[in-house]
Amino acid sequence: MDKSEAGNALIREVALPAAIALLLLSAIVAAILHFSTVQTDQLAAERQNNRVRLAVEHSVAAIANDQEASTYWDDAVIQTRKRPLDLEWLDNNLGIWFHTYYHVDEAYLLDQRDLPIYAMQRGRRVSPVSFRDAVPARRLAQQLRSKLRSTRVVPVGDEGRTVGAYEFAVISGHPAVVSLKPILSETGTIRQPPGSEYIHVAVRYLDGAFLDRLARTYGIDAPRFSWTKPHTIALPLRQSDGQILGYITWTAFEPGARVEAKMIPVLIIVFFGLGALLSLLFLRILRGRLELEASRAQAQHLAFHDSLTSLPNRALFEDRLEHALARREARAGILMLDLDRFKAVNDTLGHQAGDTLIREFGERLTSLTRECDTIARLGGDEFAILIEDAEPSDIRHLAERILADIRRPFVLMGSEVYVGVSIGIALSPQVGVERLELVRRADIALYRAKESGRDAYRLFSPEMDDGVKLRSSIEEELRQAVAAGTGLRLHYQPVVSDDARIVGVEALVRWQHVGRGLTSAVEFISVAEETGLIVPLGNWVLREACLQSRQWPGLFVAVNLSPVQLRSTNFFDRVMRTVEQTRADPTRIQLEVTERALLDDDDLVRSTLAKFRAAGFKLALDNFGTGHSSLSSLRKFEVDKIKIDRSFIQHLGDKTDSAAIVTAVLALGHAMGLTVAAEGVESAEQRAFLRGAGCNELQGHYFSHPLPAAQIAPLLGVDRLSSAA
Repeated sequence: MDKSEAGNALIREVALPAAIALLLLSAIVAAILHFSTVQTDQLAAERQNNRVRLAVEHSVAAIANDQEASTYWDDAVIQTRKRPLDLEWLDNNLGIWFHTYYHVDEAYLLDQRDLPIYAMQRGRRVSPVSFRDAVPARRLAQQLRSKLRSTRVVPVGDEGRTVGAYEFAVISGHPAVVSLKPILSETGTIRQPPGSEYIHVAVRYLDGAFLDRLARTYGIDAPRFSWTKPHTIALPLRQSDGQILGYITWTAFEPGARVEAKMIPVLIIVFFGLGALLSLLFLRILRGRLELEASRAQAQHLAFHDSLTSLPNRALFEDRLEHALARREARAGILMLDLDRFKAVNDTLGHQAGDTLIREFGERLTSLTRECDTIARLGGDEFAILIEDAEPSDIRHLAERILADIRRPFVLMGSEVYVGVSIGIALSPQVGVERLELVRRADIALYRAKESGRDAYRLFSPEMDDGVKLRSSIEEELRQAVAAGTGLRLHYQPVVSDDARIVGVEALVRWQHVGRGLTSAVEFISVAEETGLIVPLGNWVLREACLQSRQWPGLFVAVNLSPVQLRSTNFFDRVMRTVEQTRADPTRIQLEVTERALLDDDDLVRSTLAKFRAAGFKLALDNFGTGHSSLSSLRKFEVDKIKIDRSFIQHLGDKTDSAAIVTAVLALGHAMGLTVAAEGVESAEQRAFLRGAGCNELQGHYFSHPLPAAQIAPLLGVDRLSSAA
């Protein structure tokens, strides 16, 4: 074989197969490289798209939550109804403040007819007529009012507390998200008939500053807004009717394309270093993969953790609770915690101090629990702790440690602030392993802790559930009774002078229940106050008492007033209208209030009581001695009578301090020129002591039980009422 044939054979047998193999290998490598590039860029594009979508969704949710903090508030209801409007207050709470702290570009207030009464644009108060720049909000207002006719609050478990509406729209030439929230009473004590709600409108532009924050926070390169669909990566902003308002687009980050651009020249020039370059490519891909995983982990953290405290949020807490309860022989306990006096901190020191308090509260809880325990912020000032594999005694001890630690002051804005915490506990082995049921019962225990005076913990027991169901039943049946005016009765208990002559009666409401019979007010008044039913119920009592007073000339009729009634809108005007309609004499109507009512709202209560006194009504301070009695209160509220509480009267003759207290109250009242009455007189000895001490009026079962009006009439013919016997 000559050299040429040997050369040709070498070419055929080695070079050509090697060249073909090298070309095939190059093609495979190129294909693999290109495939990896495309996949990496797609993953990066999806990740960026998810980031932008999450940012937009978070912005929408944040606006609604920020609105709710200021619109689900009694003061907001009062201030928006106030005329003339306190524009400075609106600036600081519903207008300019939203621009300063929440980056809201425009804010408006709509009255019950959806007419603008206040407007803020770009941090400046403007004329309400500028609302024409936000015309799309009118359609949203109609949608929101449609929702409000069905319900005002969102279902338990959903985000937020009150219903709302939002839409993407063009506002003042800007793409924007428009969010509407009703202004509602948080306590439910302010009457707001359906359709009378004011609406807060918040507008955040989705260009300009929003895109700048998007770039800084989420690492999006050169974000911009486009009215038409761009050729690059973009997120459509879809309105509720399916129409696309526009697109948020940006310069896509394409790690795969960059890698490919660097690798191709290297493969062409130094193909013999394929192995080294493949290794380098592997390292680069690995690094890109790690970066993507890190970004995904960060996004997952944001989705399942609270942004203020970095603690798990409600979603993660419920997921961990579900897994804990799914284990065999699971022993899990949950603590529901609610900060006491948190609203007072927000009102006095501002929301920034409130946020600091929330963060420090979370840090203290973390320091008191184990690493395996889950501490979650559920929203607002509500927290929850999931404890696994712990004995009930350990959980009680943890609750006691939390109570003790939270009593230590918090330093906020240079001031020492004292708050407390109420805790409800439910344990899975004792109450079942259903997640929703466990949370519900922990909430019941939390409610019981608050009801018992706050700054305490309560462990759920079946009796608590029975009490909740009974209260719910009472509320429903009482609502029907008040609405229909059926089953309600007024009984009257005589009030006698020191010589046993009847000088007046106290009107006491009774409920003739179908199943429970004649029911005392003690069993349902607290429910009526919590639900607001006390207002229509009190109106009924006052009307019936006024009508009856006309049948008993010469006697006064005492009517008890609830603190809820005193704070209700136009209460004085409603009472005067009732007196006029019944043609009753206000000088023979005695209005009785408790010390708690005087302390709830000093200015409002003092003003209302002064109007009643000027109109001729007599004012009596009921249950005197059981609250925060003081000379300043008696002088400030100018009552005509004080009634010594029955808790002091019933111990006369048994405890020397009761006699001393009663004697002191009598001396105080007489020194101030007040009539002094004693309630709860049940024995001749008590009557003799009170008469000897100079008590002006006596009331109690010794003289008569509360009776229907028909049974009072025969007693009026008796010169002196000696005893009920």
